[in-house]
Amino acid sequence: MIDNSKHSFESVALLEKELRHISHLIKQKGREILSNYTITPPQFVALQWLHEFGDMTIGELSTKMYLAFSTTTDLVDRMEKNELVQRIRDEQDRRVVRIHLLPEGERIIEEVIEKRQNYLRDLVEHFETDEATELLKLLQKLHLLMK
Repeated sequence: MIDNSKHSFESVALLEKELRHISHLIKQKGREILSNYTITPPQFVALQWLHEFGDMTIGELSTKMYLAFSTTTDLVDRMEKNELVQRIRDEQDRRVVRIHLLPEGERIIEEVIEKRQNYLRDLVEHFETDEATELLKLLQKLHLLMK
């Protein structure tokens, strides 16, 4: 079989492995940071989605998180009990209930994200400015191609 690809199987395999390892280490650091808070990793992910995209229904949130509707409902119940989110009925359609991020949920998500960014900033300090710029550009290109 002739491989007409610009990139060898080996280089693509190495790229996949590096990205997987980087993703794992970032997730591990994120969990370490979360251990100082009263929220679980899935609650953090839910709060992130609400912080980034605003109010959404449980159905929308469960789709974004790749969780069953019932699992997302339990997650929201616990976050509502801890005053991180609030259920709000839609003004136009009373059957629709949206999940709204409360100030305490906002505070936690912003603190955790800031700590994660500080972790990455400390690592990127080992790069030259043009290397960091190029890395960002290439990661943005990869992300765009993946969408």
